[in-house]
Amino acid sequence: MNHLKEKYKKEVIPSLTNKFKYKTVMEVPKIEKIVINIGVGDAVANSKLLEAALRDLELISGAKPVVTKAKKSIAGFKLRTGMPIGCKVTLRDKEMYTFLEKLIRVVLPRVRDFRGLSPKSFDGRGNYTIGITEQLIFPEIIYDDVVKVRGMDINIVTTAKTDEEALQLLIDMGVPFRK
Repeated sequence: MNHLKEKYKKEVIPSLTNKFKYKTVMEVPKIEKIVINIGVGDAVANSKLLEAALRDLELISGAKPVVTKAKKSIAGFKLRTGMPIGCKVTLRDKEMYTFLEKLIRVVLPRVRDFRGLSPKSFDGRGNYTIGITEQLIFPEIIYDDVVKVRGMDINIVTTAKTDEEALQLLIDMGVPFRK
Protein backbone atom coordinates (compact mmCIF):
# COMPACT_ATOMS: atom_id res chain seq x y z
CA MET A 1 0.00 0.00 0.00
CA ASN A 2 1.16 3.51 -0.79
CA HIS A 3 2.83 5.44 2.04
CA LEU A 4 0.84 8.65 1.48
CA LYS A 5 -2.51 6.82 1.34
CA GLU A 6 -1.65 5.11 4.62
CA LYS A 7 -0.67 8.47 6.15
CA TYR A 8 -3.99 9.92 4.98
CA LYS A 9 -5.98 7.15 6.66
CA LYS A 10 -3.97 7.00 9.92
CA GLU A 11 -3.00 10.66 10.53
CA VAL A 12 -4.78 13.11 8.22
CA ILE A 13 -8.39 11.96 8.74
CA PRO A 14 -8.20 12.16 12.59
CA SER A 15 -6.36 15.51 12.43
CA LEU A 16 -8.89 17.12 10.06
CA THR A 17 -11.86 15.62 11.97
CA ASN A 18 -10.49 17.21 15.15
CA LYS A 19 -9.84 20.60 13.60
CA PHE A 20 -13.06 21.03 11.58
CA LYS A 21 -15.39 18.90 13.78
CA TYR A 22 -16.66 16.57 11.04
CA LYS A 23 -19.42 14.18 12.08
CA THR A 24 -18.56 11.33 9.69
CA VAL A 25 -15.45 10.13 7.85
CA MET A 26 -17.24 10.86 4.55
CA GLU A 27 -17.15 14.61 5.29
CA VAL A 28 -13.34 14.66 5.56
CA PRO A 29 -11.87 16.17 2.36
CA LYS A 30 -9.61 14.00 0.25
CA ILE A 31 -7.55 14.38 -2.90
CA GLU A 32 -9.75 13.32 -5.80
CA LYS A 33 -7.33 13.54 -8.74
CA ILE A 34 -4.22 15.28 -10.05
CA VAL A 35 -4.27 16.74 -13.57
CA ILE A 36 -0.94 17.61 -15.22
CA ASN A 37 -1.21 19.90 -18.24
CA ILE A 38 1.44 21.06 -20.71
CA GLY A 39 0.52 23.78 -23.19
CA VAL A 40 2.43 23.49 -26.46
CA GLY A 41 1.52 26.69 -28.32
CA ASP A 42 4.37 26.24 -30.81
CA ALA A 43 2.83 22.90 -31.92
CA VAL A 44 0.92 25.00 -34.50
CA ALA A 45 4.19 25.49 -36.41
CA ASN A 46 6.05 22.27 -35.49
CA SER A 47 4.22 19.03 -34.59
CA LYS A 48 7.49 17.41 -33.38
CA LEU A 49 7.31 19.66 -30.28
CA LEU A 50 3.97 18.12 -29.31
CA GLU A 51 5.41 14.60 -29.63
CA ALA A 52 8.31 15.59 -27.34
CA ALA A 53 5.89 17.07 -24.78
CA LEU A 54 3.77 13.89 -24.89
CA ARG A 55 6.89 11.76 -24.31
CA ASP A 56 8.04 13.96 -21.40
CA LEU A 57 4.60 13.94 -19.78
CA GLU A 58 4.37 10.15 -20.07
CA LEU A 59 7.80 9.78 -18.39
CA ILE A 60 6.86 12.20 -15.59
CA SER A 61 3.41 10.80 -14.80
CA GLY A 62 3.75 7.15 -15.72
CA ALA A 63 0.41 7.32 -17.55
CA LYS A 64 -0.55 7.88 -21.19
CA PRO A 65 -1.29 11.57 -21.89
CA VAL A 66 -4.15 12.86 -24.05
CA VAL A 67 -3.68 15.53 -26.74
CA THR A 68 -5.71 18.67 -26.03
CA LYS A 69 -7.15 20.60 -28.96
CA ALA A 70 -8.01 24.29 -29.43
CA LYS A 71 -11.62 25.08 -28.55
CA LYS A 72 -11.82 28.21 -30.70
CA SER A 73 -9.93 29.88 -33.51
CA ILE A 74 -7.59 32.79 -32.74
CA ALA A 75 -6.29 34.50 -35.88
CA GLY A 76 -3.50 36.33 -34.04
CA PHE A 77 -1.93 33.01 -33.03
CA LYS A 78 -2.64 31.32 -36.42
CA LEU A 79 -4.84 28.91 -34.47
CA ARG A 80 -7.92 27.08 -35.76
CA THR A 81 -10.51 25.10 -33.82
CA GLY A 82 -9.44 21.49 -33.35
CA MET A 83 -5.70 22.05 -33.76
CA PRO A 84 -3.56 20.17 -31.18
CA ILE A 85 -2.11 22.71 -28.73
CA GLY A 86 -1.10 20.69 -25.67
CA CYS A 87 -1.40 17.52 -23.67
CA LYS A 88 -2.69 16.50 -20.27
CA VAL A 89 -2.92 13.46 -18.05
CA THR A 90 -5.31 12.74 -15.17
CA LEU A 91 -4.02 10.61 -12.29
CA ARG A 92 -6.29 8.93 -9.74
CA ASP A 93 -5.89 6.45 -6.87
CA LYS A 94 -2.54 4.61 -6.79
CA GLU A 95 -0.86 6.61 -9.60
CA MET A 96 -2.02 9.87 -8.00
CA TYR A 97 -0.53 9.05 -4.59
CA THR A 98 2.69 7.79 -6.19
CA PHE A 99 3.05 11.00 -8.21
CA LEU A 100 2.23 13.24 -5.22
CA GLU A 101 4.79 11.46 -3.06
CA LYS A 102 7.44 11.84 -5.79
CA LEU A 103 6.52 15.53 -6.15
CA ILE A 104 6.84 16.20 -2.40
CA ARG A 105 9.92 14.09 -1.65
CA VAL A 106 12.02 14.28 -4.83
CA VAL A 107 10.94 16.96 -7.31
CA LEU A 108 10.23 20.06 -5.20
CA PRO A 109 13.46 19.74 -3.16
CA ARG A 110 15.37 19.79 -6.49
CA VAL A 111 14.03 23.26 -7.34
CA ARG A 112 16.77 25.84 -6.89
CA ASP A 113 16.10 28.38 -4.06
CA PHE A 114 12.89 26.55 -3.12
CA ARG A 115 11.27 28.08 -0.04
CA GLY A 116 7.90 26.37 -0.23
CA LEU A 117 4.76 26.63 -2.36
CA SER A 118 2.53 29.70 -2.21
CA PRO A 119 -0.63 29.16 -0.13
CA LYS A 120 -2.41 31.65 -2.43
CA SER A 121 -2.84 29.36 -5.46
CA PHE A 122 -6.23 27.97 -4.42
CA ASP A 123 -9.23 28.55 -6.69
CA GLY A 124 -11.86 29.25 -4.02
CA ARG A 125 -13.33 25.74 -4.24
CA GLY A 126 -10.52 23.82 -2.56
CA ASN A 127 -8.42 23.00 -5.63
CA TYR A 128 -4.72 23.86 -5.77
CA THR A 129 -2.55 24.64 -8.80
CA ILE A 130 1.25 24.44 -8.96
CA GLY A 131 2.98 26.06 -11.91
CA ILE A 132 6.32 24.50 -12.81
CA THR A 133 8.63 26.41 -15.13
CA GLU A 134 10.73 23.54 -16.49
CA GLN A 135 10.32 19.78 -16.79
CA LEU A 136 14.04 19.24 -15.99
CA ILE A 137 13.39 19.07 -12.23
CA PHE A 138 11.82 15.62 -12.69
CA PRO A 139 14.40 12.83 -12.31
CA GLU A 140 12.94 10.85 -15.27
CA ILE A 141 13.78 13.61 -17.75
CA ILE A 142 17.24 13.24 -19.28
CA TYR A 143 18.68 16.67 -20.07
CA ASP A 144 20.21 15.62 -23.40
CA ASP A 145 16.86 14.28 -24.70
CA VAL A 146 14.97 17.55 -24.06
CA VAL A 147 13.82 19.18 -27.31
CA LYS A 148 12.60 22.38 -25.63
CA VAL A 149 12.39 23.39 -21.97
CA ARG A 150 8.74 23.93 -21.10
CA GLY A 151 6.58 24.41 -18.06
CA MET A 152 3.46 22.67 -16.85
CA ASP A 153 0.51 23.09 -14.52
CA ILE A 154 -0.20 20.53 -11.83
CA ASN A 155 -3.77 20.78 -10.52
CA ILE A 156 -4.58 19.00 -7.28
CA VAL A 157 -8.37 18.53 -7.15
CA THR A 158 -9.79 17.92 -3.67
CA THR A 159 -13.27 17.32 -2.28
CA ALA A 160 -12.78 20.17 0.23
CA LYS A 161 -15.53 22.81 0.37
CA THR A 162 -13.23 25.71 1.30
CA ASP A 163 -9.63 26.72 0.60
CA GLU A 164 -8.86 26.60 4.32
CA GLU A 165 -9.85 22.91 4.53
CA ALA A 166 -7.90 22.10 1.36
CA LEU A 167 -4.81 23.94 2.65
CA GLN A 168 -4.94 21.98 5.93
CA LEU A 169 -5.41 18.70 4.00
CA LEU A 170 -2.35 19.39 1.81
CA ILE A 171 -0.24 20.53 4.79
CA ASP A 172 -1.14 17.33 6.66
CA MET A 173 -0.27 15.28 3.55
CA GLY A 174 3.22 16.84 3.62
CA VAL A 175 3.03 19.40 0.80
CA PRO A 176 5.66 22.07 1.67
CA PHE A 177 3.99 25.52 1.89
CA ARG A 178 5.71 28.84 2.48
CA LYS A 179 5.33 30.12 6.03
